[in-house]
Amino acid sequence: MSNLFNSLSECLGFSQIMKLTEFKIFFALKLISSRFPMGVDTIYNPFARVSIILTFIFIVSCVPANNQSSQNVLVESYPEKISEVSVIDTENKDFLKKKQTDPFANYLLNTEVEIILPRYKKPNVTRNLINALELSIYKKEIKKISLNINSYIDIKELEKLLIEKAKPGKIFIGTLTPESSKIVKNYCYKGILFFSFAPDKSLADECVYLINFFPEDDLIALFNHFPEGSRIALLFPENAYGYYINYIIDPIADESSSLIVNRASYKEDLTNAREAIKELSKYELRKYELNRQKKILEKKDDVISKKALKKIEKFETIGEVDFTHLILPDYSIRLLEIAPLLPFYDVDPNKVKFVGTGVWDDKIFFDEPSLQGAIFSGIDEVNRLTFLNDYEKIYQEKPIRTATLPYDLLGIVSYIINQKMTIAQAYDLLDNSQIKFDGIDGKFSFVENVIFRELDILKIAKGSAIKLN
Repeated sequence: MSNLFNSLSECLGFSQIMKLTEFKIFFALKLISSRFPMGVDTIYNPFARVSIILTFIFIVSCVPANNQSSQNVLVESYPEKISEVSVIDTENKDFLKKKQTDPFANYLLNTEVEIILPRYKKPNVTRNLINALELSIYKKEIKKISLNINSYIDIKELEKLLIEKAKPGKIFIGTLTPESSKIVKNYCYKGILFFSFAPDKSLADECVYLINFFPEDDLIALFNHFPEGSRIALLFPENAYGYYINYIIDPIADESSSLIVNRASYKEDLTNAREAIKELSKYELRKYELNRQKKILEKKDDVISKKALKKIEKFETIGEVDFTHLILPDYSIRLLEIAPLLPFYDVDPNKVKFVGTGVWDDKIFFDEPSLQGAIFSGIDEVNRLTFLNDYEKIYQEKPIRTATLPYDLLGIVSYIINQKMTIAQAYDLLDNSQIKFDGIDGKFSFVENVIFRELDILKIAKGSAIKLN
């Protein structure tokens, strides 16, 4: 242990090691993170892990590393009934006034934060979220917050927890589904502040703030990037994510200088993928036109007609597709199968810009030949490398892509508590869309209780994603 301390002294400096001894966070554990034994329902004392944490600091601070995140997603489904899509309204005064008249507006926010997550549903997601919260406390040296980690199996247990815990000034973090977040809204009258990871924007209201990766942010960034007069086509999978993109794209496109000219969809098993691409590119129509012109030229006997016939005989179709950009909001093995099919049916990536959303943010796609030069919305990975490296070294696994969300969120919660804000003051801070928070995934703000992320445009080139703007 003394050798380790000496090594740490050389690497970090004595003052940084002394700060470590001030790392005192207490958890009332009902749902346990991957570093705690199951079944413990007592106050956790971090000194039992000092040797592990010291080793972790030494590795992270002295040895550079480069790890990539997995492509797991926080939310695997979207609501069947999608709320009205709006393009960033920052002047909703009635919305703010409703909050400011809350009878508990002047209550100070409690330093004891309640984490409420499902016990069995998506255990990998739950574990990663808790780990990210824990890592955020350590890396940000957060000292004035205690986290009570609670679990629930069903809605009945969730309601029981809220009845017990919902007191004026309480801050909650948790819930993953629309069903659970609907229950939370019933307790806003008690003067609480709740951050949920649910995907349904209609649930963002009163005390409930939604933290997630919303596809609207991706499309807004893309349409802001497209050159004026761009003609856009959409080819989407027939699943929840694809249908959601198809639903929200029109109002966003209407606010831009680009025009959607065509769209098509394909089944998740790709059984009709070829037909969908043909429909999108008007392949059969262009093939028919080619054959028609061949027949005309075959009837002529002049030199020019013979040369023209010889030239077009090597083509499958004639004419160009009527779009300049093709949005492909898909991921996993499907993207690697659908992208190479496009050039085969005359959707040439050298003439049409292939475009993706944030779900493309995975190195597995960066070597695909048909995606070279393609663009997608996201944040340069360099922004989150430190987080990825730290997480993997201490938890011995790669985090899910969305683990950055609770990591950033706890920084805001810490600020609110350290500033000794009242509920009304916290609302004022969060509801001011002009205030931008710096996060691992770029700058973000809250618009009508929903996180809005300012995304970059990245270009795929030779195994990497390069920031363009």
